[in-house]
Amino acid sequence: MNTKINELVLGLAATFLSLGVATTAQADKLDDVLSEGKVRCAVVLDFPPMGFRDADNNPTGLDVDVCKDLAKALGVEAEVIGVTWAERIPSLVSGKTDVVIASSSDTLERAKTVGLSIPYMVTYFQALLPANSTITKWEELKDAKVGAAVGTTYESNFLDYKTQKWPDSKGEFVTFQSENESFMAAGQGRIDATIGSDTSIANIVKSGKFGAVKAGPIAPFGKDVTAFMTLREEYGWLNYLNLFINHEHRNGRLQELYGKYVGGTMPDLTTPGVYR
Repeated sequence: MNTKINELVLGLAATFLSLGVATTAQADKLDDVLSEGKVRCAVVLDFPPMGFRDADNNPTGLDVDVCKDLAKALGVEAEVIGVTWAERIPSLVSGKTDVVIASSSDTLERAKTVGLSIPYMVTYFQALLPANSTITKWEELKDAKVGAAVGTTYESNFLDYKTQKWPDSKGEFVTFQSENESFMAAGQGRIDATIGSDTSIANIVKSGKFGAVKAGPIAPFGKDVTAFMTLREEYGWLNYLNLFINHEHRNGRLQELYGKYVGGTMPDLTTPGVYR
């Protein structure tokens, strides 16, 4: 009888121990961020007005301010880590960053690799042209020399469109390591057009720092709906990020930031017939 009792006690102890271990193993990125007192945000800093450096070389822009708002809501410090487009997901996988706030399109393909939040911003794809370009319509890019930053949705969507719509195209596509390189190439006339977002292109044309350029035709790809990215399995962290974005919409903060950095009224993020 004593042996059976001992076995039962040992069994229960082992069960509680395993439950304790399981609880520890289920610690979420949210817990890590709160414990460390810091949230590390990956931001692309050559993508004005979303992310760039000011005259004192400090990170600024809409995405940077959203990171700071997130840190304030969490009660922790904000650390902005500058990344290229191609470095966004590797920065998460390597543990260098906790969340990517970098105008990342919420594509189904990307969702196979990372966790995506609800939308926080929407832009449109557009061509940036040399100022002396005669291109006025999207279809005129068919046989042109077009560029985009590597690892961006601009790159993948343009190439998909080209394959599907222009199978007999004689045009050349050029990839660049950063947005700035692609903008500069357009300004110097080394390419006929580069593809970017309407928000960044409006900023580039206004700044004049990439030479004589002008805004070109809007791409027929539809909206570029963007989200935060984090590790796919971080459900608790994603839940918090979703609620944070929801609050930023509800309290008018995202519209405030859009007005500050872009100007005008932020495009609607709802999907008619799907969600509001």
